[in-house]
Amino acid sequence: MASADFRRVADGGGAGGTFQPYLDSLRQELQQTDPTLLSVVVAVLAVLLTLVFWKLIRSRRSSQRAVLLVGLCDSGKTLLFVRLLTGLYRDTQTSITDSSAVYRVNNNRGNSLTLIDLPGHESLRLQFLERFKSSARAIVFVVDSAAFQREVKDVAEFLYQVLIDSMGLKNTPSFLIACNKQDVAMAKSAKLIQQQLEKELNTLRVTRSAAPSTLDSSSTAPAQLGKKGKEFEFSQLALKVEFLECSAKGGRGDAGSADIQDLEKWLAKIA
Repeated sequence: MASADFRRVADGGGAGGTFQPYLDSLRQELQQTDPTLLSVVVAVLAVLLTLVFWKLIRSRRSSQRAVLLVGLCDSGKTLLFVRLLTGLYRDTQTSITDSSAVYRVNNNRGNSLTLIDLPGHESLRLQFLERFKSSARAIVFVVDSAAFQREVKDVAEFLYQVLIDSMGLKNTPSFLIACNKQDVAMAKSAKLIQQQLEKELNTLRVTRSAAPSTLDSSSTAPAQLGKKGKEFEFSQLALKVEFLECSAKGGRGDAGSADIQDLEKWLAKIA
C-alpha cells in the first residue's frame, strides 16, 4: 500500500501534481508578459510594501505617548508638571518616585500625552530613565537657569547620559532642553546655557571614551556624542535638540501666572 502511494505521488497524483498545470501556466504567462508591464507591477508592489512599512512605523510611534520630564533636583520639573496639568502654583518637594498624568494638548487634533515627572536625585534618576525611556515620545530636560553656573558640570554629565541613551533607542524621541526659572534675576539665557553645555560635553568626550549606559543589550548607542575630531555642537547629533526659556513659578511670585507658553506650543507640535 505504501509503495502504491509513493508511485502515485511520484507520478503527480499528490498535491504537487494537482497544482502543477496551474504553476506551468503561470510560468508561461510570466515569460510572455511584456517586460515593461512587469516592471510596472514590480514598482507598484514596492510602493505598496513601503506604505505598509511606513504605516507600521507610524503606528508604533503613535503608541509612544510619554513625555519624560528629567533633570537635577530642584530644577523645577515638578512645578512645571503641575503647571502644565492645572495651570496653578503648588509648593513641591523632592520626590523619590515618578508621577504621571494625562495632558490634553492644545492643538486642533485634540491629542493627549502622558507627562511623567522622574526623580532628579542622583541615585534614582538613571534607574527611572531606564524604566520609562522605551515609551518616550519626547524628553524634556529641565535646567535651573539661576543655578546653572554652579551646576553646569553635573547638568552636563546627566545630559550626556540621557543623550547617549536617547540616540540608542529604536525610536529616537524628540528632545527639548527647557531653561527654567527665567523669572530669577541671575538666570542664564538659553543661548548661553547651550554654549556652555556644548563646551562641557566636549570635555566629557575627551575624559570618557564611552559613558556607562543604561541601554539594554538590544540597543546600540554611539561611542561618543558628535563628530570625532571636531568641537562638539548639538547640531552634530542625529536627533534634534531644541532649547527654550520658561518659568514655572512666574514673574509675580507664587500667585503669578507661569511663563510656559513656548513649552505648551512645543508639546502641541510633537503630539
